Amino acid sequence: MKSIKRYIFLAAGVAAMSLPSAAQNTYSGYFLDNYTYRFEMNPAYGNESGFVGFPGLGNLNIGMQGNLHVKDLLYNIDGKTCLFTNPGVDAADFMKRMHDKNRLGADVKVNVLNAGWKAWGGYNTVGINVVSNVEAMIPGTLFSLLKEGVSNQEYDIHHFGARTNNYAEIALNHSRDIKQVPGLRVGAAMKFLIGIGRVDANFKDARLMLGEDSWDITAEADIYANVKGMEFEHDYNHDVTPAREYVSGVKLDNFGLNGFGMAFDLGVTYDWNGGQFNNWKFSAAILDLGFISWGETHYASTDGVVNFQTNKYEFDVVGDDDEDEFDAMKNDLSQIYQLKDKGEIGGRTTGLAATLNLGAEYEFPYYDRLHFGIVNSTRINGSYTWTQFRLSANVQPVDIFSASANVACGTFGWGFGWMLNLNLKKGFNLFLGMDQTLGKLAKQGVPLNSNAKVNLGIDFPF
Repeated sequence: MKSIKRYIFLAAGVAAMSLPSAAQNTYSGYFLDNYTYRFEMNPAYGNESGFVGFPGLGNLNIGMQGNLHVKDLLYNIDGKTCLFTNPGVDAADFMKRMHDKNRLGADVKVNVLNAGWKAWGGYNTVGINVVSNVEAMIPGTLFSLLKEGVSNQEYDIHHFGARTNNYAEIALNHSRDIKQVPGLRVGAAMKFLIGIGRVDANFKDARLMLGEDSWDITAEADIYANVKGMEFEHDYNHDVTPAREYVSGVKLDNFGLNGFGMAFDLGVTYDWNGGQFNNWKFSAAILDLGFISWGETHYASTDGVVNFQTNKYEFDVVGDDDEDEFDAMKNDLSQIYQLKDKGEIGGRTTGLAATLNLGAEYEFPYYDRLHFGIVNSTRINGSYTWTQFRLSANVQPVDIFSASANVACGTFGWGFGWMLNLNLKKGFNLFLGMDQTLGKLAKQGVPLNSNAKVNLGIDFPF
């Protein structure tokens, strides 16, 4: 293949195709009065009135998260922005910024059409949404290899991979109070899923023994690509005998839908009135319990552990600009993994990444328009599992306006969030918030910190 990075970009590219991303929902609004879309974080929540979402902008969520940041990879050397591979960047200082497992992720959720109304003894919503998730894991030893070159004699690269899951959903939600148990409210959503594309790239292991004239390499990897109209491209490694054909890239033709599935959201809230927990409300929900059954599956693999020797590595990655340095890295990493095209292997079924939300809310006894809340959110997603706690203060000083300020900590560190919501009750509702507030931006407008989540929307209450 031409580069490992091509497979990582394949995952990101499939995600981009789904757009009209832990941030499918905005937890800054979890306890916020008048925030229309709380039911997407807990299906037991309802609204005081019906609504119709602005097509495509009813509830737009875009976010990225990770413990690997742009500011850790780019440096200012003599007034010029340089990649970490520049010899002016101290290797020890750079490696202090790296983790054993460096993680990056991006989530996008677009509400194409949404509506809610009171009927049948409770509150109901229907929505058509597009969801995209991209996640990558990059081991610290890979950055050590890129930075230090052949200064070490052996490298062990593992926990390296990428995953993207992209689908559309039609969601039907109903919630109601349980009259037999005062304060108890339950809700459930049923979702019909349409698969757009999924890629699982697992670079399981690579051991590099560095010699003066050649490298001995042991590697194991596989890729499952559920992308309709996709084909692997091929090339030959002529440095081994006999020459080995391997996957060098991908191409897309006649891209289309490729799967169907179903999922459920379940939620409950309990408003405790009386006793020592007076003014408290508790909530719990589990989201996206479901699966997608994919049709076309393209598979590439090393066929277990593969061993080979090459003299192609130089790791002279210092170019005249960042693009040259990236190109050099692509070339120098070109043959660590040599995957064989195993063809189209039929269908497979994959689960969604479920999310567990647990919340507790306290109403300030001397001013009932002020609420404090804490919510724990955990995304259950194998190697890409993450969790966060968010402590918030939420206030509604007047009927048409509410605001939240909150602090979060978890797998990806600390963050500050906020939300502003203008709800005129009849005719217009506008909200804007960030679970992770944007910090300093690079010249290209890219956040230097990998944690940035934005939520905005317009809907029309009735």
